Amino acid sequence: MAQLSSRVRALMQPHLRELDVYDPNFTPTRINLSANENTYDVPAMTRAAIDAALAATPTNRYPDPMSNDLRDALAAWHGCARENVIVGNGGDELLYNFLLAFGGPGRTLVNCPPTFSEYAFFASLTQTEVADVWREPETYLPDAEGLVAAARTASLVVLTSPNNPTGDVAPLELVRSLCEACPGLVMVDEAYGEFAAPGTSAEPLLAEHDNLVVLHTLSKAFALAGTRCGYVLAAPDVIAALGAVRQIYSVNVLTQAAALTAVTRREDFAPTVATIVSERARLFASLRELGEHVPITVWPSEGNFLLVRTPDATRVRARLRDEYSILVRDFSYAPGLADCLRITVGTPEENDAVLAALSALVSKQAAASAAPSSKEVSHV
Repeated sequence: MAQLSSRVRALMQPHLRELDVYDPNFTPTRINLSANENTYDVPAMTRAAIDAALAATPTNRYPDPMSNDLRDALAAWHGCARENVIVGNGGDELLYNFLLAFGGPGRTLVNCPPTFSEYAFFASLTQTEVADVWREPETYLPDAEGLVAAARTASLVVLTSPNNPTGDVAPLELVRSLCEACPGLVMVDEAYGEFAAPGTSAEPLLAEHDNLVVLHTLSKAFALAGTRCGYVLAAPDVIAALGAVRQIYSVNVLTQAAALTAVTRREDFAPTVATIVSERARLFASLRELGEHVPITVWPSEGNFLLVRTPDATRVRARLRDEYSILVRDFSYAPGLADCLRITVGTPEENDAVLAALSALVSKQAAASAAPSSKEVSHV
């Protein structure tokens, strides 16, 4: 995509001139394990029901601006009222609206990197100051004491659970402490929550703390990334504020119809989620075993992905793409994630392929690094 011209930069708002165009660095490949998508399709019977719902949906009228039928279904699922739910065009719209409504000049967002880069990005769009409380550099676990201290003077806190890309779950006691400390709002982003162990969701704390906001998406566990549908659970006055700043008709009729069908038939997705969780454990164990022989480190994860460190990860990623047609995500550019790749958990066949390719590439690189140079050989 073309870079911003000097002419356009001069016309833009000053605080937006240095922004980069979002680029996921996507390349068509045989196996795509780069975007934390669900590599399984929607179950066949559910897909048939979605297709029927789409076929029956008129497109000549504007959608329900608040997606009320979908809100009602989500409220029934989560045991709350419609007033506690808002639906958005993906979780990203809801994240942006969260910063738009409650951030801004003179206000501070507490962030916990390494984490999802969109938090800091949306903060920059809304001129919200960011206070980073970095994770422990070896385990990537959050600095609970530092987060609570920062929250005491912050307008907003955002914590991802499971965290992307490190995979750890935020302890509920930490979430509770943040809600008690922060005079503003605390968001827990549970985009990958369906893959985590039971009892790890922050939702039960909503009844205790009216400043808690919980974000969900249908993109991951429900294999609907292409529909762009997310939702937030929060106190009614918080939901009202998010509704006030949203773009009108942001969730189209086809997305609403597909999402409503998926939510109604949500139990159909349980076998796929269970398979991904099982494959995650197998992939983790295999990578850890591989790490006993070649320089690979892997961290435990409660999401549908694993964070892996290996020397010269950018080159490994390129060779996976070019020689094996496997795409993974390179995080080497991100502070705190040197030589790290993020690998989405795929099907058993996809996971076998990435394991075999990684083993071959890292073994070759390790052997090449250990071999004496030609100059050293000449002196033998």
